[in-house]
Amino acid sequence: MSAKSGGAKTAKNDLAEGRKLIASNKKARHDYLIEDTFEAGLVLQGTEVKSLRMGRASLVDGFVDIDNGEAWLHAVHIPEYAQGTWTNHAARRKRKLLLNRVEIDKIERRVNEKGLTVVPLSLYFVKGRAKVEIGLAKGKKTWDKRQSIASREADREKQVELGRRLKGMRD
Repeated sequence: MSAKSGGAKTAKNDLAEGRKLIASNKKARHDYLIEDTFEAGLVLQGTEVKSLRMGRASLVDGFVDIDNGEAWLHAVHIPEYAQGTWTNHAARRKRKLLLNRVEIDKIERRVNEKGLTVVPLSLYFVKGRAKVEIGLAKGKKTWDKRQSIASREADREKQVELGRRLKGMRD
């Protein structure tokens, strides 16, 4: 459970690690500038694990809170297990994150100093264990979002034009 910084992993690397993606939070990468990422384990009930193995979860409204030196994941929706009985779990309960003391202290310090927030980025299984990738994030302003969209569209247009030229097509 070490801190990771920088670029995203490719699908090929995910398969090599035995990583099975359950849910990803694309909205978080659009709305926030991710400064640092951490991988954390989750404390789950049995029916939550079964529901996750069916590939059902939503991270859209989720956030992480540090309370009394413990990290908690709030508002992540893991639907009830269909074959569950009275032992079923609440869909939006808060769940404890498993992080090292050093990581929790680092996250708490940066949230308090810089006004950052902590959002879940992806939920996946690694070697049969449920993990969540969380990111220290800074909210983007509206103009930042427009700038990101414009640069993405410009890159796409460059790729299309390059492809047309390589195929010998002219305007």
